[in-house]
Amino acid sequence: MFVHRHLASVLDADPRNKGVVAFAHYDRFVMPGTIVFDLRAVADTISPADIFRVLLQFAASRKESEYSTIKLTFRGEPKFLLKGNYFHTLGAEYGTQNPVYTMRTLPENLYRPDGTPAFGTWTGGLLGVPGKQMEDFTEFHKQWYINDLAKTGA
Repeated sequence: MFVHRHLASVLDADPRNKGVVAFAHYDRFVMPGTIVFDLRAVADTISPADIFRVLLQFAASRKESEYSTIKLTFRGEPKFLLKGNYFHTLGAEYGTQNPVYTMRTLPENLYRPDGTPAFGTWTGGLLGVPGKQMEDFTEFHKQWYINDLAKTGA
């Protein structure tokens, strides 16, 4: 519950977060090295950028702590992992790093629940790479919660 207080504060502090229902807890509720960020519900008015902002704000609220892993789940189902050091970087850079850069580079730092990379790293020209990275960012949100919301209609 301790970790959830930080997420609840994040959700309450920014009116743009209204419509996001999420719960945070230690893995199995007792393993403090791993946080579970469980997205539970998303209002129709909420965009992937809004969900991403909540994740960044939560990371910023926890930047003084160290974790090995952050599990991104939807309604309790594991979808992705973030390494703790990257989560720390997200929190430390929140408010100073260009958010579009952070959006573009997030997918290459995501892992499947089995630990394999969820997305590749793009290389090449300045015109093609950012577009492909944003496609991955959109796909990440689809796989995390949008596809499930579409199936259930809620």
